[in-house]
Parts: sequence; structure tokens; C-alpha cells
Amino acid sequence: MRALPHGWSSRTVDNDGVTVHYVEAGSGPLVVLLHGFPEFWYGWREQIAPLADAGYRVIAPDLRGYNLSGKPSELSAYTVAKVAGDIGALIGKLAAPNERVFLVGHDWGGIIAWVVAMMFPERIGRLAILNAPHPSAVRAAAKRPAQMLRFWYQFFFQLPWLPERMLRANEFKVLRGVLRKQSMNKAAVTREVLTQYVEAWSQPGAITAMLAYYRAAFRRRSGVPRGSGKRIEMPALLVWGLRDPFFTREAMESSVKWVPGLRIEKLPDAGHFVQSDDPERVNALLLEFFQGS
Repeated sequence: MRALPHGWSSRTVDNDGVTVHYVEAGSGPLVVLLHGFPEFWYGWREQIAPLADAGYRVIAPDLRGYNLSGKPSELSAYTVAKVAGDIGALIGKLAAPNERVFLVGHDWGGIIAWVVAMMFPERIGRLAILNAPHPSAVRAAAKRPAQMLRFWYQFFFQLPWLPERMLRANEFKVLRGVLRKQSMNKAAVTREVLTQYVEAWSQPGAITAMLAYYRAAFRRRSGVPRGSGKRIEMPALLVWGLRDPFFTREAMESSVKWVPGLRIEKLPDAGHFVQSDDPERVNALLLEFFQGS
């Protein structure tokens, strides 16, 4: 990993034999940022410093399977409950006793954040989600053709070895293309940014582990313990880049069925990678939300 900015540090914790790597900056109330596919902690590069400068202790982990975190070989290790368990353990080790943290997630990290809020509601003070509907809203929407068509790539990911070979080809040309094409803010996808991603994707076993999230979702139950409520009762914010090609508007808006009082902020000029498409607006929304507005 390349040198971090001044004041940032790279650390690890262990959860039941799985190493969880994270980057930390700042001091104060704890904010945990969960990235999605095909990113890693670096997907929050535009949020870490502003949040730390505003008086928060910011933790941005690599989800299991990504970059420098552990990569278990079993497919069962990548259910949402297993990954959510990593985050629950991370919060338990890094937060003060009885502290309720601010949890933020994007894409797969958003799905995981919803589940963390279901499994560990006593540890989450406020929940902010970027471009990821409530899991129950995703399941309901996925039964309809409009959403199913948007998930075409997830069916391809179920094939053995071929997706790995395609994603690794020509120095990860397909993944680099995803970041370029789906970023509405083209200036955010520089050669240096792509170099950082290629380095993370090149970690041994990373591509198979990243695909395992999709494979586990198709082939296994989520593993979320019974009794974990689907309804989210803590204050919740959903930030939505409306130019996202992966989720329908129905999936987004129907999340309110499981989240009473959900606040939805729509960013018309942002796409799926909303936190880099419009970082100033996203940062302002997060800070306003954390401060109780």
C-alpha cells in the first residue's frame, strides 16, 4: 500500500480468524465507512479528511475479501451476516463502551450497513446509505423484470472461473472501464486513482473473494440471525445519485416501507459512485445528518 496522507494510519483487527484492515484518521465520535464493489477503503478518499477535520474519528475498512483484509476460501464466509459480523466486531473493539457510532455504506457496503443496523441496533446512532436500497426492497424489486435486467452481470458472476479471467484480463481493463464509465465526474478517475485500484485488485485471491459476495447471495441464505429486525428504527439517510444504472427508482423509494422516517436525498447529476461524483454535496449531507439535522 502506498504512503498515506499525514495523520492517517493503517491498522488491522481480527474477527474470528479473519483479518480486517482499515484506515483511520481524526479523533472524536466514531464514523465507520463501508465501501462497495469493486472498490476498497480508498473509495472514501474524498470523505475521510473532511470528516476528520470536522471532529470525527473516521474508520474506513476493507471489507473481507478486499485489498488487505483476509480472504477466506469458503463461499459461506461471504454472506451478508458474516461480513456484518466483521463490522460489529470492529465497532465493538474501536468504539467506546455504549458508544453509538455513525455508520455509512455504499453499494455492497450499503447492504452490509443495513444488516449491521439490524443485527447491532444498540451500536448504531445514525445510519447513512449511498445508492443501496434496503435489502428487503432489493429482494422485492428483483422479482420484477426492470430490476432483474439491471442485475444481468450478477448472473454472469455465478459462472466458475470465467468472470475471474475476464476481470483480470489486460490489467483489469473491465473494472477500470466500470469506474470510468459509471463515474459522472470523469475528473475523479485519474491515472493515479486507477493505479491504486489495480494494486488492490492484484492482491492474491481478491477477485475471487470480491465475486464471492454475489455468489453467496445467490446460493445461500443470508445467515442473518432470526430475531434481527428488518425495520430500521434509528435515524437514517439515503443519498441517491439518480443516474445510477444498477437500481430502479422503485427499489430506492420502497425502502421507506422498512425504515420509518427515512430521509431520501436525490442528486440528479450523480451516478452510482455518488461519493466521488459529488463529494462536496455528499460530505455536506453527511455532516448535517451527523449533527442531527
